[in-house]
Parts: sequence; C-alpha cells; structure tokens
Amino acid sequence: MKLQKLISRLQQKHPRKIDLTLDRTFSLLKKLGNPQDKLKNIISVVGTNSKYSICQSLKAILNQAGYKCNLYLSPHLQSYTERFVYNDSEISDEILINLLEDIEKTLGDSPATLFEILTCAYIKYCEEFKDNLTLIESGLFHQFDSTNVFKKNLASIIGSVGLDHLQWIKNKTIEGIIHEKTVKLLNSNIFVNKQDNKEISSKIENALKNNQSKKYFFGKDFNVLKAENCFIQYEDAQGSIMLPEPNILGDHQLANISTSIAISRKLFNIKDQDIKNGITKIDLKGRLQEIKSGKLKELIGSNRLVCDGGHNINAAKAIANWIKQQNQDVHLIIGMMKDKDHQGFIKCFENIVKSITLIDIPNQKGSITKEELKKKFNGIKEKIYLSNSIKESIQLVSKYEDSLCLVVGSLYLAGEVLNLN
Repeated sequence: MKLQKLISRLQQKHPRKIDLTLDRTFSLLKKLGNPQDKLKNIISVVGTNSKYSICQSLKAILNQAGYKCNLYLSPHLQSYTERFVYNDSEISDEILINLLEDIEKTLGDSPATLFEILTCAYIKYCEEFKDNLTLIESGLFHQFDSTNVFKKNLASIIGSVGLDHLQWIKNKTIEGIIHEKTVKLLNSNIFVNKQDNKEISSKIENALKNNQSKKYFFGKDFNVLKAENCFIQYEDAQGSIMLPEPNILGDHQLANISTSIAISRKLFNIKDQDIKNGITKIDLKGRLQEIKSGKLKELIGSNRLVCDGGHNINAAKAIANWIKQQNQDVHLIIGMMKDKDHQGFIKCFENIVKSITLIDIPNQKGSITKEELKKKFNGIKEKIYLSNSIKESIQLVSKYEDSLCLVVGSLYLAGEVLNLN
C-alpha cells in the first residue's frame, strides 16, 4: 500500500499522463548527476509489439551464457517492481520506495510525468550495476520517450511495428509511427524483427537509410523455420542451428526469439548450446500465458485457461493464428481500453471462436464498458455475453467440455487475472 500511495502522489507532479518532450527528463537527470552517461552496455528496444518478449528471450540466452542483465520494462502487470530488474532480479518494494522518495526530493516542485520519474529512477539505480548488460524498453514511440537519453549503446532492436497510440502523434500513419520509433536511433547496431508484412519492413529499411549503424533484418540477414519433431531451425551468415521448441506459446514468438539469437551471435558470440538451453527458460507473463494452477484454474476445472495482454490488431492476428492451431473450442473473455481499435481487434477472431464474453476492466478509468464494447461488436456472428467479473466470466466457460478460455484485450486485464489467481 505504501508503494501505491507514493505512486499516486508522484502522478500529481504533472497534470498529463503523457506529454511528449525530453526537457523534463534531462532536467531531472541533470539534478541526479547525469547517471545515463555512466552506464555501459545499453541495448535499446523499440516497437509497437514484441518488445517485452524480445527482452525476456534475450535475457534468457544471455543468462545461460553467464551474463548478468538489467531490464527496464513497461507497463507492469501486477506491480511497479516488475519494471525494475537489476542483476536479473526484480527490485523489492522497500528499495523501490526508498529510490522513488529520493527522486521525489530531488525533483522538488518541478513537473514530471510518472513515466519520466520512473525512468530516471531506474537509470539512477542502474549505476549500482553499470557493468551489466542493460536492456531498456521504450515506453511510447522513441523520439520523445524518456528512455531516449543515451549518447551511445551496443545496439537498438526494432520490434514489430503497427498502428497504436495514434492519439499522441500528428502523422497518424504507419510512416508516422516508423518515423517516431527510428529517427533518433543511435549509430551502432540495429536489429529489425519480423514485421506484419513486407511493405512495413521496406518502410523501416527506408527510414533507416541515413543511419550509419550495421543493420540486420529478419528474413534477410537471419531467419527461423519450424522443423520436424518439435524442432526449429535458425539461420544466419554464421550458419544454422537446430533448436528445441521454446517453452512459450505462439508461433509469432519464434521471430522474436530469432531476433534475440541474432543479437546473441553477432554481438556476444554466444555458443550454440547456451542458445539451445536459453530458449527453453524464457519467462513471459501475460503473453499467451497458460495458468495451470491457482484459484482461477480451480474455477475452470479441466478446461485450459490462458491470458494475453494483446490489445491491437497485430497482436490479435498473432493470437488468432495460435487459436487456429488448437484442437479444442476457444471461448474469449475480452476487456479493452477506450482508445483501442475495438472493431479491428474483434474482426481477427470472427469464425474461429465459440463465444465472446465482455467485461469491464477492474480499477481502470480509461477502460470501455462492456455495454459500449458490445455496441462496437454489432454484426459479429459469435454469441456475445456480458459478465460482471473475471470470475463470473470464467465460471461461464467452465460449463463447456474440453474447451480453452482465453482472456485478451488489455495488459491491465491480464494483470487483474494474475492478481486474482
């Protein structure tokens, strides 16, 4: 409770949740002694989707090879401490409270958004572990994101890019999104993940033409293919590796893992055996995460329960592809925020699920009500139900035999599922 009270107080430091400028960030970092200039071994991660999955898969491989890692992630699912990973471990409540209180004193009466405060706090404490590899996930776009404060890095990773958060930029096109994410990338090494289509890949390549980095593109410089007998084959200029299937769900994750492997080989010369072992130890929360025990699993009985925080069309397409591979009926539970493409999202699931249950996301003022969401879903053939809670929704699905219950639509909703379980 003390941490949440402190977070609530810090949110009052600036009236707007998002305000795209780096002025406040650099001002606070200067007061803190410019810790960003003291860090080594930075890897910046940008993109609309896949940032978290790439960070976690890369961390798993690097850990297997003996490297220590720091991670800065956003948003969190259950606790703000998830965002602050140092020396491979999540920060404790106590240390984070002390850290944020120190930042609050340093900030004084100056304005700053919560994300700016959190980012500066993360970077300041990173000085304690400055020799580790530090993976920094951008919050929103990159150009004016408060993570864009470093003068040099080891590499930048571009995850999958799609249309999301359009309310924050003037050029509301895929070109506008790509520009925001790439225009300020540093000259070092750039690894580009698989994109939704070749057109987006070409647009990213064109946007990077004046960047002097060494560039590596999925499908051109490295690739991954499904092989027989539960194996996958990774390929790049150094040769191919036959790998076991990773311990996470969804074929879309193979591209994310291949990007991590490319970085591991190109920058760190990681041994094949460490890569093989690493990709079986990836820890993903809220990304096609199957819940195999706990209170909610008991509610659903012998049926499967999976949650995913996907909330845009690209994520919906990836989830839909996974659904098509399942040999059982799938029932969706959906809750979403107001600012998403609700109709585009649900269209991805037409004709592949048995039912859809709509709920309000608990504790989120920015969420769309289940009644309003139902209006957006007019014309959908699937049965649509309204439910008052996550538990009630899961109980509705429990009456079906040999079924899969999939909770989707928001990272906030995925977090609530994990909290309840």
